[in-house]
Amino acid sequence: MRYPTFTQALKRREAQSEVLFRGSELHQLGALWNTVEVEAMVKCDSYAVARMARGRADGKRRKQLVTTVLVLAIVGALFYLYSTKSGSSSFEYGSKSLKFGGDDSDIPKTIPVCDDRLSELIPCLDRNFIYQTRLKLDLTLMEHYERHCPMPERRYNCLIPPPPGYKIPIKWPKSRDQVWRANIPHTHLATEKSDQKWMVVKGEKIAFPGGGTHFHYGADKYIASIAGMLNFPDNNINNEGKLRNVLDVGCGVASFGGYLLSSNVIAMSLAPNDVHENQIQFALERGIPAYLGVLGTLRLPYPSRSFELAHCSRCRIDWLQRDGILLLELDRLLRPGGYFAYSSPEAYAKDEEDLRIWKEMNDLVGRMCWKIAVKRNQTVIWVKPLTNDCYLNREPDTHPPLCRPDDDPDAVWGVTMKACITRYSDQMHRAKGSDLVPWPARLTTPPPRLADFNYSTEMFEKDNEYWQNEVANYWKMVGNKMKPETIRNVMDMKANLGSFAAALKDKDVWVMNVVPENGPNTLKIIYDRGLCEAFSTYPRTYDLLHAWTIFSDVIEKECSPEDLLIEMDRILRPKGFIIVHDKRSVVLSIKKFLPALHWVAVALSNVEQDSDQDKDDAVLIIQKKIWLTSESIRSADQVQDSASPPTSPNPKPPQKTRQKKNCFYSDVLYH
Repeated sequence: MRYPTFTQALKRREAQSEVLFRGSELHQLGALWNTVEVEAMVKCDSYAVARMARGRADGKRRKQLVTTVLVLAIVGALFYLYSTKSGSSSFEYGSKSLKFGGDDSDIPKTIPVCDDRLSELIPCLDRNFIYQTRLKLDLTLMEHYERHCPMPERRYNCLIPPPPGYKIPIKWPKSRDQVWRANIPHTHLATEKSDQKWMVVKGEKIAFPGGGTHFHYGADKYIASIAGMLNFPDNNINNEGKLRNVLDVGCGVASFGGYLLSSNVIAMSLAPNDVHENQIQFALERGIPAYLGVLGTLRLPYPSRSFELAHCSRCRIDWLQRDGILLLELDRLLRPGGYFAYSSPEAYAKDEEDLRIWKEMNDLVGRMCWKIAVKRNQTVIWVKPLTNDCYLNREPDTHPPLCRPDDDPDAVWGVTMKACITRYSDQMHRAKGSDLVPWPARLTTPPPRLADFNYSTEMFEKDNEYWQNEVANYWKMVGNKMKPETIRNVMDMKANLGSFAAALKDKDVWVMNVVPENGPNTLKIIYDRGLCEAFSTYPRTYDLLHAWTIFSDVIEKECSPEDLLIEMDRILRPKGFIIVHDKRSVVLSIKKFLPALHWVAVALSNVEQDSDQDKDDAVLIIQKKIWLTSESIRSADQVQDSASPPTSPNPKPPQKTRQKKNCFYSDVLYH
């Protein structure tokens, strides 16, 4: 996925109107005290002058006023001294970043914990920020579901707490079918979609039977029916390895993507934030690749020609709007000969409105050179052309037009969608397709688009070999402290060619590959290898973060590595791991922050005292502790008590619940 560097994104993080902890507010409070002091002095002087002018001066009242002014001045001065001298105190977070690699006195002893109501905070995807700032967004274009990031002074530099009663997630593959209810305490979908069997509440767990709006007999049978419609061998959706990457638009709780995995097909499940209560969070908790995103005004953060199949099952998208711009975005993402499987009333219903939509939609895709591969029951599947021939043979002034030659179809970060057709490259046109070998050989075979970066086959193979050795070294370092079954969701924070993910092919994991926006746009290489990823995500998403030289990059750009550490803590699950592979000096600086973050060092290599600190690489493997705030534990106990029957005939009346407050690490309890 194409994104700005982590710190570029973090410096736009948003704040919520009811969040209780922001350092800048406390500095504003200090300024308020000074304002009160000045106003009091002015009011007192005016009052005294008026009294004297009337000839009714009262010495006793004047003394009281002077005393009040002095008290306010002393309080204001004490607060000012406290706020300026406690440089490493938690009150300063949010107003400035700490120094990295500086004096040890600059290292914080603690980092504040956000209020419990922030346990699901997603930077740049928070509706409260939109309400606060009254952003003028076009709701019909879904702009309110796109990323909107605040200025740095409005961000929160605090640790996101787990929800009350949080438990270590159920391990894969069992997690595909069940998760802990306490980890995602949202059960609305179980009621709303009860007839469609999206999810079912079963005691302390939430189960996923594999149902969906159009999955009348389960997702597995629905997938087999699509493969059968396309005449794939043995009704296997992977088509002997030719179909690997799938985009599922409007994915629900991602059961479609979850059941594709057993066929060696990986789906990127896409849905907007909070359309169906935390549906993407359920997908990620299940261990299914998923992404918070929307077909709105901006291109999706994927390179062109990334997917063999796009899927929409009752996704409720108006594909005809704005000259078909949303269908044209799918067209940009689909490979030559790629499919769009569409299960919706427009494909089969016979009422007047559905027939009108079907006619107009079929006319649009015809002008896009798509053809109906098959239409059966409630599903239609269109197929894209293999070459540019159809595009070039259309009548003049046919709409949608071809994109301008200078339009880069792989430029995606912050780029608006365009209502035009992206023609294939000369290489794809000559090859009559993407020219990719079937999976799993695709993973280690140099893809054709490697030449776009002037990378040779030899460079590609050396990169593969390097990361095979590095991954083996990581596992050797950590020993039995990182058991294979504990790792499912992985992020490679600087993926380059995706060879770290390729080196994990024998492990039961999926990897989210991130390529910084200001680096080489190698994502199309990663997708051509059959690797998918996501980014905008909920807290507690990943079991493992791989940070290869990312901190050095951040420091060189004079950005804040401390912000990056806090963001890593947000997206890392309790008991999850971080692999920091960087310069020795950088690794040692990060190590100093571990106590404040409540992380622990599991393994450390290449830090001999005589090593060149600026040249020699070092590896630090970290584990995040599991902790709950005292407020969370009280909330969990209250929930448990309310669910339990009274043990005596005359139970005591319930005590009043304490009002929520800010929690610092003095209130953090370990499990």
